[in-house]
Amino acid sequence: MTPLSRRAFVAGASGALVAAGSPVAWAASAAPPRADAHGGLLRDAAMVWKRLPHSWQEGPFLGNGFLAAHVYAQPGEGNVLRFMVNHAHVQDQRGQWEAAIGYSRLGVGFLTLTFAGTVTGVDWRLDLDAAELAGTVTTTRGSVAFSALILSHEDVLLVSTEPSAGEEAMAWGFTALPARTTRTVRVPPEYTANPDPATGPDHVEQPLHAGGGYTTAWRERRSGTGRLLAVTIAYGHPDSTGRQRALRAVEKALDGSAEAAVARHRAWWRAFHRRSFVSVPDKKLQRFYWIQLYKLACATRAEGPVTPVFGPWFPETGNNWTSIWWNTNVQVTYPLADVSNHRELDAITPTFARDHANLETNIRPELRDGDTYALCHPGDWRLRSGPRYVGVPGVSPNDHTGNLIWALHNAWVTYRHHMDDDALRHVIRPVLAKAVRYYARHLTEGSDGHLHLPETRSPEYANAADCTYDLSLLRWGVTALLDSVRRLRLRDPDEQRWRDIRDRLVPYHRDQNGVMIGAGVPLAESHRHFSHLLWLHPLQEGLDRRSFDHWAGRQDRWHGYSYAAAASMETLFGEAERALRHLRFFVDGNVTDNCALTPNTMYREGSNFALESPIAAGRSLLDMLTQSHGGVVKVFPAVSGTWRDASLQRIRTQGAFLVDASRRAGRTEWIRVHSEAGEPLRLRHGITGEVDVRDERGRHLPYRGSDVISVPLRRGQTALVTPKGARPAPDPRDVPGNATEPAWGLP
Repeated sequence: MTPLSRRAFVAGASGALVAAGSPVAWAASAAPPRADAHGGLLRDAAMVWKRLPHSWQEGPFLGNGFLAAHVYAQPGEGNVLRFMVNHAHVQDQRGQWEAAIGYSRLGVGFLTLTFAGTVTGVDWRLDLDAAELAGTVTTTRGSVAFSALILSHEDVLLVSTEPSAGEEAMAWGFTALPARTTRTVRVPPEYTANPDPATGPDHVEQPLHAGGGYTTAWRERRSGTGRLLAVTIAYGHPDSTGRQRALRAVEKALDGSAEAAVARHRAWWRAFHRRSFVSVPDKKLQRFYWIQLYKLACATRAEGPVTPVFGPWFPETGNNWTSIWWNTNVQVTYPLADVSNHRELDAITPTFARDHANLETNIRPELRDGDTYALCHPGDWRLRSGPRYVGVPGVSPNDHTGNLIWALHNAWVTYRHHMDDDALRHVIRPVLAKAVRYYARHLTEGSDGHLHLPETRSPEYANAADCTYDLSLLRWGVTALLDSVRRLRLRDPDEQRWRDIRDRLVPYHRDQNGVMIGAGVPLAESHRHFSHLLWLHPLQEGLDRRSFDHWAGRQDRWHGYSYAAAASMETLFGEAERALRHLRFFVDGNVTDNCALTPNTMYREGSNFALESPIAAGRSLLDMLTQSHGGVVKVFPAVSGTWRDASLQRIRTQGAFLVDASRRAGRTEWIRVHSEAGEPLRLRHGITGEVDVRDERGRHLPYRGSDVISVPLRRGQTALVTPKGARPAPDPRDVPGNATEPAWGLP
């Protein structure tokens, strides 16, 4: 195929095609869904654009964990709308260079919708319940009504358009981006971009130097004045560029029933949102929370890649975060899925199950022994780092050493929320044992009888021996291994070794301000990372107000995830108002260290874009409403006094419990707990006075305790806890708002 221009026009190949039965009318054909509490709440959370977005930071976004799209207009292009399209699988495959370059994510390109007139106004709405963007574009020549979605079950973007008189000449085009890394750090002089693409009338085929490549294909179908565009991206390596798969996908989308495909898509999203329910009086935060949940489902799926820093939405101009950062970004992105009851979004555990063997390649070749694992950053979604390795304690320290155990803590917490012993037995435990061994081989016994760790690096701060970050992860790791021995009733030849490390590992070094970075290294300046407080959150080893206050007392270098972490930490102390202040400071768009939330709830750090901080803040909201560490389920543990009402349904906790609860007029009204695994239930209910505990048929259940009660629930059994004599209706509700807040987007 002869390479042509990177720009290809869509209509020329397909504009004459006419659909039988008008398959372009799906946007208007949906029956209204059955009304429920979720529907009203999600309608309120819809994002709105009354002004034209001009960048990644402003535009609406769609996705299905693989294919993704961002919609905006480039400044200076008065009659053009861009649909930036990307795919989570699209990356380079040149392993001779470090992952951020050799396995770099690659930008794919953008569709252009060119109008006859100049755009004068927009009226768009992103419906979270249906994951669908719809509205109108008004121009000096007329208007175009459109609906756009990415099918939940297929990697196909559908855009239905209906131009008015004067805009019949509107046309689609596609521009491919150069297939090269956009990273500018440590790029080797011998690096070259991938070859130019080959462009056909209905596709662009991009080959890779390493073999394979990716193809973007499209096709438009018309019926009367209506039009339907189908777009896909298919990736292959090492043999296929995905060309045939891409062409078949758009043919299937248009030759089949668009209405049926869209109905299936809408049913998936409707069911997704109804797996849990959260309503609070702060409607700005409530809407923000539901957008983060939508965003996470757009960005990741259990069967797909772990999401990179900016998700599947590759910025048109690119940035330096061209792969997956395993040193914080992944770890703070995924916890939202646990409590919101969305295991289908956990890509971390399946990644370790599938690709754990690649973890050994993250260790320097001379130190590989077949019995140790580590995880470098950046890496790709197959856990490959290229020739960039985890540091050697005491020899070549870097801040990669704790990445793997921290990521495994995510997998462990997901396990604890579902109590799937197969995941523990076959994935978490064997990988964790090898991760712990990487640390254990470097421990030395001191004259004090403690086991000490040579110099490592506390992420983004300083080198230190007995680094608190690494010690806390190692301590958690051996404790989890010992817990798994008991849980799975195993005979572990290393059990005594894990016990010895747990019992003799040196305590954290402290000074007058609390826990230090490490031996002889105090926290002396503002630190965006909470690495030296990992034992507090998320490991939840203990509480220490002095250490937290010292870190929180200097916020000039904090970034978005710092505020999310601080909010979650304050909930552990029961400090609801402080937690809310941290959360609102970030969500209200305040700028610190040139970092801020964006109008579409994405996030920027300088000129680099990311999504982990807003999603982490969504989890912080849940931490105000439920907690379950330490074997106790806590309901409304840190709810602001300004939140007189709150409503929860199917919130998942450790122990595989599903919690429904209602707060009304400043008091906990009722709590319902369903047990999926038959684990011991200890519940801090927060109800004033005596309580009744009944099963789903209204029969009294035995319990022990008062403020914290123990209820012996069997697998599949449910307990309803109420003030004594009360008989409330245990249904979710969208609680009244405290104030009027504008929609997210550009209202």
